[in-house]
Amino acid sequence: MRRVALLTGGGYAPCLSSAIAGLVRRYTELAPDVEIIAYRHGYHGLLAGDSIVVDQAARVSIDRLYGFGGSPIGSSRVKLTNVKDCVKKGLVSEGDDPLRVAAERLEADGVDVLHTIGGDDTNTTAADLAAFLARHDYGLTVVGLPKTIDNDVVPIRQTLGADTAAEQTALFARNILAEHGANPRMLIIHEVMGRNCGWLTAAAARKYLAWHAEQQWVPSIGLTPQRWSIHAVYVPELHIDLAAEAARLKAIMDEIGSVNIFLSEGAGVEDVIAELEAEGAQIQRDAFGHVKLDTINPGSWFAKQFSARLGAQKHMVQKSGYFSRSAASNAADLALIEEMTALAVDRALAGVSGVIGHDIERGGELRAIEFERIAGGKHFDVDEPWFTEMLASIGQPLGAATGPAH
Repeated sequence: MRRVALLTGGGYAPCLSSAIAGLVRRYTELAPDVEIIAYRHGYHGLLAGDSIVVDQAARVSIDRLYGFGGSPIGSSRVKLTNVKDCVKKGLVSEGDDPLRVAAERLEADGVDVLHTIGGDDTNTTAADLAAFLARHDYGLTVVGLPKTIDNDVVPIRQTLGADTAAEQTALFARNILAEHGANPRMLIIHEVMGRNCGWLTAAAARKYLAWHAEQQWVPSIGLTPQRWSIHAVYVPELHIDLAAEAARLKAIMDEIGSVNIFLSEGAGVEDVIAELEAEGAQIQRDAFGHVKLDTINPGSWFAKQFSARLGAQKHMVQKSGYFSRSAASNAADLALIEEMTALAVDRALAGVSGVIGHDIERGGELRAIEFERIAGGKHFDVDEPWFTEMLASIGQPLGAATGPAH
């Protein structure tokens, strides 16, 4: 092996810098003579030929990356099979196949192993690239590492960065929910990232309520556990009965003067889209075909639905996504990163392609999962005992599921 390349793709998660550090450390330990390069801004840099060498100065100081969020080599949302988008971004010329351009760049750069650190979009794109390389006998190994803050990659049990994101989302909520007293009859909607999967919203609510349970209160002066609590948790996997929930939450508003909601950005999104399309709005989508949720503002839509029904005098919608996804890895994620990067290098040195993860369909074994089995849209299992117990504790009915857990 002569040269290894790294890239980070998609939205940030609290693991990218640490995963880069873990890979560089492991290669330095096992194969110090192998040169490591990094493509800047993910597949964008691969197509553009924009790379940097991980030099000796970087190798000896690589542990410093563990203290930072983000990605020092940058990221982007580029899909190699979306030719039109690649042409639009000026990454390939009209008539070029981005997969071929990427393959030729890797060959020209003398790359033997490509490590992709990203979510389902990054790694399904890596699957397309790996298949192209195999069909055309390029002889290059591709090993992915899974990151998403909403833990929605099939069939991986836990994605890198998700636990830290849940912890940071709960931390964000401590300050945001303090605003419950800023106005009489206050409605607060904490909008959490999670397009198809409610895991992050649920896990963050769980962590917040664990903190809440440890606090000491002074009810006589108004510092009460009820006003600091969460009164609803909405995830994409559960149908939201707006009328029934509005009645339940109005009773809470009438009693304590405030309501706090944890809302997954993908919860009820079909209802939001249907209303916007009925009004003639054009729904914007990204290069992967996903609805650009920040353009339809689910939190604002739900605030509109609930404010009048609850008799709220003021409402606020706060999004924790960019706060939570840019944090440095916590201890749980660092342990997972160390475990996964060690196997990623092992598999790369053995010439085995795949995405590293604990394979749910193989008894939770940590292995290089075949690229063709990687997919997005893994649903959160709303029948998890801790989740049903949490909803019961805040007085919210479980409701009807909108999709299967898998």
